Amino acid sequence: MNRPVIVWFRQDLRVADNPALSAAAARPVLPVFVLDDAAMNGIAYGGAARWWLHHSLVALGADLGGLGARLHVLRGDAVTLLADIARDVDAEEVQAGWLVEPWAREQERALTERLSAEGRRLVLHASTHVLHPTTIAAGSGNPYTVYSPFAKKVLERGDLPEPLPAPERLNGIAPPSPGLPVEALDLLPKRPTPNWAAEFTTAWKPGEAGGQERLARFARPALLREYSTRRNDPAVEGSSGLSPHLRWGEVSPRQVWHAAREAGGEDATPFLKEIIWREFSHHLLWHRPEIPHRALRPQFEGFPFRPDRDLLRAWEKGRTGYPIVDAGMRQLWRIGWMHNRVRMIAASLLVKHLLQPWQDGAAWFMDTLVDADPGNNSASWQWMAGSGTDAAPYFRVFNPITQGEKFDPEGGYVRRWVPELARLPSRYIHRPYEAPAEILRAAGVSEAVYPRPIVDHAEGRARALSALRAVAKGSPEVAEGAETDDGTPAADAPAFAGTPVAAKKTPAKKTPVKGRAARA
Repeated sequence: MNRPVIVWFRQDLRVADNPALSAAAARPVLPVFVLDDAAMNGIAYGGAARWWLHHSLVALGADLGGLGARLHVLRGDAVTLLADIARDVDAEEVQAGWLVEPWAREQERALTERLSAEGRRLVLHASTHVLHPTTIAAGSGNPYTVYSPFAKKVLERGDLPEPLPAPERLNGIAPPSPGLPVEALDLLPKRPTPNWAAEFTTAWKPGEAGGQERLARFARPALLREYSTRRNDPAVEGSSGLSPHLRWGEVSPRQVWHAAREAGGEDATPFLKEIIWREFSHHLLWHRPEIPHRALRPQFEGFPFRPDRDLLRAWEKGRTGYPIVDAGMRQLWRIGWMHNRVRMIAASLLVKHLLQPWQDGAAWFMDTLVDADPGNNSASWQWMAGSGTDAAPYFRVFNPITQGEKFDPEGGYVRRWVPELARLPSRYIHRPYEAPAEILRAAGVSEAVYPRPIVDHAEGRARALSALRAVAKGSPEVAEGAETDDGTPAADAPAFAGTPVAAKKTPAKKTPVKGRAARA
């Protein structure tokens, strides 16, 4: 008897190169998606991620319908719901992609136990990753804690297996209950809250088709050849823009890898190292599940942060007085994404100059990024805070003025997102209040229009280094004048995407208001 199979869609919302779907394609199949907020320890997807998820599920439902199967959408305890459905339709297996988040691994353990008690199986596949975290280790046999040797080891393995084609047809079966329309998941902004996602559709097309279109637009020889330099220029479309599509599995790492290799050959390697950074951050999350809420370097648990709601609010709103940072924070608010170079500069300002807990910055990214990812973001924020395993030099303090002048020399990025500075000459665009009074008047810039820097750079840098010395307790790594303004070598630069889960906040006198709606 050809018994049915359930395909549990999680973070692999596509039909091509989906091993779970391919494994079930020859049998009667029931595709299922379950929104299980409670499984994430009470931390739901952020507002921007939920917006993306809504549209991605709509697209997936249409794609599956075209193949002959209906996407069964549910909300609640995924383990209980899937076990019940498997019993109702007498499914032999539940096919799914494995995940690295602690809550997801607990789901897999519990579902395996429930299914096996009834003679059924949970079959897990590598669907959203290049390799399983347990299959790669350092020479000592321990998990990697530094990115560069991890990347070298992955590249030494050669290219990945070819992606799987989409099934030509599915034998979909009727679900045992009506299920929910995607709209019933309440993933979109609710009225009367202002529609903070109004501009998202100008920048993004969620769904597998949108991911493939963006991949095709990026995977071209000229773009890959110039990637190492163009990726650092926020005024141009030099990065791939694939992060939200990868986050939700609308494209797979294998598809991205092969498209880049085919188009760029060896020129694609700098870009592929970004795919490997994503793997590395998930490798860390698997082996160090505390990374979303605790410093990986124990001495940093006592870092002397100075939580201040007003400073945090100014940073979130793009009102710090540092144009490159403010441009990034406003881009983030309006389209749910920020250029990666600017993410690093903005994170450095918050944690180092302003001495705000990295968990607060990470929580804001959680709520505002369409590519919110617990592994990438946890590793990246800890890298910038200096508390991560791969955070050398941990005393790095970006100068937001010279960073802006280096990576946005003509101010094109700032002029787009901070239009009140658009009429300033390029020489003053990143340091407006050094311009003569007549130039400020001619450009229409005043403190009522755009704020002065929220903290003086030299003062903020000195304060950050003092705090780092206190943490390091005289470590020779923290030297006088230790500062870098030239950014980070491509091999060591993190790729910020997402946020930690259940972030442990440093106690503050004022609790930050949570949620996009509360800050609109």
